[in-house]
Amino acid sequence: MTAGDFRDRPNIPWYIWLAALAVTSAIVGIQWDISWHRSIGRDAFLTPAHIAIYMCGILAAVFCGYLIFGATFANTAWRAATVNIWGLRGPVGAFVAAWGGFAMLTSAPFDDWWHGAYGLDVKILSPPHVVLALGIFAIEGGTGLLVASHRNRANAKQRKMLDWMFLYVGGMGLLLAMSLILEYSGLPLQHNTLFYQAMCVPVPFVLTLVAYASGKRFAASIVAGIYTIFTLGMVWILPLFPAEPKLGPVYHQVTHFVPAGFPLLLIVPALAMDVFWARFRAMNDWLKSAISAVLFLALLVAAQWPFANFLYSPAARNWFFDSDDFDYLTGPNATIARHAFYGTQTSKDFWIGMALAVVWAFLSVRLGMARGKSLREVQR
Repeated sequence: MTAGDFRDRPNIPWYIWLAALAVTSAIVGIQWDISWHRSIGRDAFLTPAHIAIYMCGILAAVFCGYLIFGATFANTAWRAATVNIWGLRGPVGAFVAAWGGFAMLTSAPFDDWWHGAYGLDVKILSPPHVVLALGIFAIEGGTGLLVASHRNRANAKQRKMLDWMFLYVGGMGLLLAMSLILEYSGLPLQHNTLFYQAMCVPVPFVLTLVAYASGKRFAASIVAGIYTIFTLGMVWILPLFPAEPKLGPVYHQVTHFVPAGFPLLLIVPALAMDVFWARFRAMNDWLKSAISAVLFLALLVAAQWPFANFLYSPAARNWFFDSDDFDYLTGPNATIARHAFYGTQTSKDFWIGMALAVVWAFLSVRLGMARGKSLREVQR
């Protein structure tokens, strides 16, 4: 298939769909695995949730192998849209995703050994989980590069479809980032500056990168919307399936899968940033980043702070908000079980913490802008 043939075709190549399926499998598996740990405990290595996660690496190996070995040994017509790395040719995204798949599959035996040595239930950011997360991020990033390069070479009909594919992959990237900072985003922390600092590191970066790379109106809001819809699906679907703890101690009796929690109101600052960027396109990027950072944090606080109070109220203790669904390790004196927030901060500590959050948000937005603009030029 020549470059001209590609531009004339109305459909998206199968390997793009397979890449999107790979990142989806990883996110479904991660959310499922978090729920598995909260409901059952890590009772075995080859749980269905783990299989879904590692399927991402296997699928990445398939589409990356096809693209790299095909361009290197079989289809010389592809080479105009490839790079040469160690004598192999392929799209940049394929090489990035291939590294990610290798890291993911390498982390599997490491994770199994780690759990055997240090316990079956450990923190999210343990060393093997970090290797796994880096692998998934690489596959996410490689898929984004692959979609962006095709989009930048596509005709109008393809470009429209690939725009939506790029936004979808961005939504999966936001879900992955939120999964990694889950320990800092729980309801008891949502009146603490640590929560807002954690939000200001990855979220503005992902929203800004996707918005600037796609150039699509309300791109950040769409990405935040994908995160919201996907998380709501997990909140409403997972409790439909039975589960019971297989590890002790059991402080709270669990009878079904416990989801990770109601989605954060990221859609509020995302929408505000979309409107601001559309209104002030010509503004200096450094100034725009600074205003965007303050806007993101201010509106996140304005939305999430009172919403956290609501989630602790009796009105939220139902299937829709699922705010009273605790994991088996939650005892009656746990902060979340008492519907309380972690320790209050002095006024000085609060404002220092919020100032630091603004700094993180500024750096995150500025980096997202720079990276997003560079993705507009990707051709290989």
